Amino acid sequence: MSERPASSRPLAEVVGCLSDFDPASVPVAQASAIIERFVTPIDDIEQVAIRDALGRVLARDVLSPIDVPAHDNSAMDGYAVHGASLLADTPTRLAVVGRSFAGRPFAGITRPGEAVRVMTGAVMPAGLDTVVIQEIVTVEGDSIVVPPGQQAGQHRRRRGEDLVVGGTAIAAGRVLTPADLGLVASLGIAAIPVQRRLRVAFFSTGDELRSVGEALAEGEIYDSNRYALHGMLTRLGVEPIDLGVVRDDPIALEEAMTRAATMADAIISSGGVSVGEADFTRSVMDKLGEVAFWSIAMRPGRPLAFGRIGDAIYFGLPGNPVAVMITFYFFARAALCRLMGALPTPLFPVRALVDAPLRKRPGRTEYQRGVLGRGEDGVVRVRVTGPQGSGMLRSMSQANCIVVLHHEQGPIAAGDPVDCVPFDGLV
Repeated sequence: MSERPASSRPLAEVVGCLSDFDPASVPVAQASAIIERFVTPIDDIEQVAIRDALGRVLARDVLSPIDVPAHDNSAMDGYAVHGASLLADTPTRLAVVGRSFAGRPFAGITRPGEAVRVMTGAVMPAGLDTVVIQEIVTVEGDSIVVPPGQQAGQHRRRRGEDLVVGGTAIAAGRVLTPADLGLVASLGIAAIPVQRRLRVAFFSTGDELRSVGEALAEGEIYDSNRYALHGMLTRLGVEPIDLGVVRDDPIALEEAMTRAATMADAIISSGGVSVGEADFTRSVMDKLGEVAFWSIAMRPGRPLAFGRIGDAIYFGLPGNPVAVMITFYFFARAALCRLMGALPTPLFPVRALVDAPLRKRPGRTEYQRGVLGRGEDGVVRVRVTGPQGSGMLRSMSQANCIVVLHHEQGPIAAGDPVDCVPFDGLV
């Protein structure tokens, strides 16, 4: 019997196969492995016009219905000739007997010693196999003189050299780019199958939170997390469902969780996952769902829950704004991409020399906001954006990368290499 999808099995079963598992403090690598093992893609496909497919996840391979190119054609402006007619050591004189332009092929027959004027993309005339670029040819009336040193077969694109009929043009799981849409259009395909958009419900928790536009009373703050989450989810190409602010009340939280699970594939909450007296997420999750872990050995973002409510995966992110963004990018993002059926999109680090010492103790992964750049000496360097408190959202706005200090690393000296994940294409 085949193994059930991880997402249909109890989370305890999924994590039970991992050695040294401690749900109170999970290393970053182990947490990522649990999430990857548990999350499986949705299977709900729709057909969309290619103009509407940008950023969508391709659900089935796109197979080419034609050869690309559809015929041998010229890669340059010049003259199509018989390669065997070209002399190796002396110039070759050829008679020009016609023209072949893109969309207007030469229909005649050529003989040795003859050439046809061709433009880029033009069909190669029958029997001609070589293109001599126009810049090196001497034109003398109805003839051309070709210098020695040409190679037979040069500057010719062969039929099907890019794609053959039935070949895979784009593999399933790709998040479609403008170039992909152009490729699909070049095959004459008007519509393609894509995964439906993932639905992600999100909300913030806390009596102290107010939405933008509301007046603040003493001790209250504006809720920035929902706006950051909305932006990150929108960039990811999912359908965000904003459920607002949920007060610190177990009944209200249970209602929000239940409602979210009925309308979304994934649920993200911010705040309420630590062990404070007003944090009710644990008791509500004990009633509604299951959780694999509550805490990760990382900074910022130690209180991080991952689990399931009904058929929806659940991420309980910390309440501090920077921690919300860090945990989203390094954990929730990969899970959502996997859930939407996208091919793995790992965050590739750049190695850079840090300009000042960084405090770090082994036993946890740390993420610091940094500014990455290349010095006048050509060396890639990074500096952190100052104090790294998890509530300092301005430091995230100023940064262009995250400096990743790994679990086993200790203090970092000035000039040491560190891994940096650039924001470019991510935020």
